[in-house]
Amino acid sequence: MDVAAVIERRARVEGDLVLVDEFLNHRVEPGFIAAVGSELAERFAPDSPDLVLTAEASGIPPALACGLELDVPVVYAKKYPRPGTRTAYVREVRSPTKGVEYRVEVAHRVLGPGLGVLVVDDFLSGGRTAEALGQIVEEAGSEVVGFGFVVEKAYAEGRRRLVAHGWRVESLAVVESIVDGRPVFASSTTPAPNRP
Repeated sequence: MDVAAVIERRARVEGDLVLVDEFLNHRVEPGFIAAVGSELAERFAPDSPDLVLTAEASGIPPALACGLELDVPVVYAKKYPRPGTRTAYVREVRSPTKGVEYRVEVAHRVLGPGLGVLVVDDFLSGGRTAEALGQIVEEAGSEVVGFGFVVEKAYAEGRRRLVAHGWRVESLAVVESIVDGRPVFASSTTPAPNRP
């Protein structure tokens, strides 16, 4: 299955949001998500990740599909609206899309030192949650082997935010802009550069 072609055909726009909720991150179609997992795994298998990390909730389906393909465990960071007393790696994240601040937490017992960790999520836009996950990986004494996204908004700052840390970023479909209420995608043969 050509994942990028499916996204280009089925994505829709509301305001400045590119929506894929009918097949990826609200209603999840098993065949499509399996293809997503396969393509992400193919891109990162040479890096031999030991674990896939994502954030709840929309990142779970692509991360799980990728973890199944790579045959590695999947951990998802939990989101909390306020501080707690849990023993965890923690980062505060501000979501401009939702207009709220929340905490992402990964328990110490599920993420230890010395692991190669692949971070997978459904969308890359501002990159704040992804950056927080990468920082958590490094705080745990592990290594970020890369970031895999299903859809990326190239006109947002997310890629620059992650690449500034020296992290590799791969996206299956890249939205270059929104024109007349429709997403304009980058050529599927031309990957977005890992530019700072």
